[in-house]
Amino acid sequence: MTTTSEPLDVQPTPLALLLLGRESDPRSERGVDCPGDLPAPSDPDLVERARAAKAKLGEKVFVLGHHYQRDEVIQFADVTGDSFKLARDAAARPEAEYIVFCGVHFMAESADILTSDAQQVVLPDLAAGCSMADMATAEQVAECWDVLTDAGVADVTVPVSYMNSSADIKAFTGRHGGTICTSSNAERALEWAFQQGEKVLFLPDQHLGRNTAVREMGFSPEDCIVYNPHKPNGGVTAEQLRDAKMILWRGHCSVHGRFSLESVEDVRARIPGVNVLVHPECKHEVVSAADHVGSTEYIIKALEAAPAGSSWAIGTELNLVRRLAKAHPDKQIVFLDKTVCFCSTMNRIDLPHLVWALESLADGKVVNRIQVDRETEHFAKLALERMLALP
Repeated sequence: MTTTSEPLDVQPTPLALLLLGRESDPRSERGVDCPGDLPAPSDPDLVERARAAKAKLGEKVFVLGHHYQRDEVIQFADVTGDSFKLARDAAARPEAEYIVFCGVHFMAESADILTSDAQQVVLPDLAAGCSMADMATAEQVAECWDVLTDAGVADVTVPVSYMNSSADIKAFTGRHGGTICTSSNAERALEWAFQQGEKVLFLPDQHLGRNTAVREMGFSPEDCIVYNPHKPNGGVTAEQLRDAKMILWRGHCSVHGRFSLESVEDVRARIPGVNVLVHPECKHEVVSAADHVGSTEYIIKALEAAPAGSSWAIGTELNLVRRLAKAHPDKQIVFLDKTVCFCSTMNRIDLPHLVWALESLADGKVVNRIQVDRETEHFAKLALERMLALP
């Protein structure tokens, strides 16, 4: 197993994120090694090579760029957005034979699920994954459902899975009558789920589940328990499962999970009158102390509408914060934490990987194709369609 001397803000498990993408579990969300010879990062012609390959492909290629991508990559995106918006944008472009997804593995899986069989989804680096998505495997979730069954609550529990999950987890959700949610529609998804059953199993981000239930829907913190897949029976008793309304999977975003109450207090002391705006993947105490809470799209729109001269501390991924600060020079926009924190796996999609993928496609060679098997696709799509049908 490849290791790094830099500490990761995730629990060490056999499926913990491998930054070099080697020796990975094939059922893990990330995928495996990126094969082939990449251009050197120092190649001064990388930008021109990317332009030339994209021009040669023409309308055959559609490049998607997630908001957290670095600027050197985002400049080649035909559209930008969050993960679900991008997957839907890809499905709306049936004439594009190749979908190059500059994001992470679960996003490319969702694009493959929603696009036609004639379209091929390419991820420039298969090791670009998501530590949160890796915190819930199909085997762990199946074991959790057995625990719920033994406690006599599975029949009244509806799974709701965050978009930031593997295709396997989305398929589990579809098989068991549940739905997918985004950070924008999590409240609607939970309202729907509680109309179907008495309890919700929320996967894999505990913070989005807790923040939505407690902050938006009026649940008490005591209504929520955390299921830890690394402890026997999830570390909870049958009685706790029977009493709980929200069964939260012990997962988190390693970027948003870094923000702390101290970060909020520090920025308020440094910048009088600052507006603290954070993503709902942040911890509950951070969300409770913030002035505004919302999805990536909400953050972007809030800053667009903010008055000139206002000050903002943003609790989300640093690439996006820097891009927003550059786009709005009339406002003071700072990163919430003093510690610089990029999404390390999102940043694996760099210019050399993008050039390699585009040039390979231009030469008629499909590389790093993301394909979800038929059965998994069927049930994952069922869960996604339930989300699309939400009022």
